Amino acid sequence: MISIINLFNLLKLNLKHMKMKFKKTITVASLVFLLVALGNMEVFAHCEIPCGIYADSVRITLIKEHIKTIEKSMNQIVEISKSSTPNYNQLVRWINNKEEHAKKIQEIVSQYFLHQRIKIVDEGQKEAYDKYQTHLALLHKMLVYSMKCKQTTDLGFIEKLRATVADFEKAYFHKH
Repeated sequence: MISIINLFNLLKLNLKHMKMKFKKTITVASLVFLLVALGNMEVFAHCEIPCGIYADSVRITLIKEHIKTIEKSMNQIVEISKSSTPNYNQLVRWINNKEEHAKKIQEIVSQYFLHQRIKIVDEGQKEAYDKYQTHLALLHKMLVYSMKCKQTTDLGFIEKLRATVADFEKAYFHKH
């Protein structure tokens, strides 16, 4: 027969083993939760630290590529919508694509140019302040035209957006 002391020691040993297993289970569960949570986070390419590794001209090129993609999406939406038996799956995919790329333009304009590149200028510096106002106005137009591209398939907004990007490019990169 097992004595009470031996039984107690056996239970004590078993409890220690169970605690270790429980700690390992909690640790593994925490790790899994952390990985899942981090896996669902969006990662942004720019951290707002003035590191100088991003090129302004590349941002303009990206905006132009997004405009082409939005234009293609608009054309596909119109074409699919005209069909007597539209493929709604493809229609939704093109609409989502159009929305996503318009949003990316807005992110570049806002997050990159407005937040980081366009510096506030004192009103007393007439020439610099006028340039600052021009940049703000053009970037605002880009934001609005990107929004209009989300709302419609009117290719007129694509042309307005392209023209505004070209005007901003001239104003922003022009050196005296």
